[in-house]
Amino acid sequence: MKKFGLLLAGGIASIVLLATIGPLVGLAVCSVVLYFIVKQFLKAETKKAKVGFAFLGIFVLLGTLHNLPALIGVAAAVVLYLVYKKWNGSKTTFKKDDNDPFINFEKQWNELKH
Repeated sequence: MKKFGLLLAGGIASIVLLATIGPLVGLAVCSVVLYFIVKQFLKAETKKAKVGFAFLGIFVLLGTLHNLPALIGVAAAVVLYLVYKKWNGSKTTFKKDDNDPFINFEKQWNELKH
């Protein structure tokens, strides 16, 4: 039953992630463009250039805010990652080897101490 719940949560998260691919790309592109506009705004020396970059920055900021529902897609990606970790997490086991030199060293060290 636990695996069925993980499969269901992973399926829903996959569908949500695929549905928000467009806004995710738009958010990424607008964020990168906004970053470069802010850098150019800070470098600009004339008042005319600063006003131009400010106007352009506000325009791109509105585009970034328009793609804000992409955060749901980011949350779905996190849920999908957690489901993947939980699904594959319990399969790690370690074999104990009696011929391991470090274990033999620990045994001999304990015999010398006592």
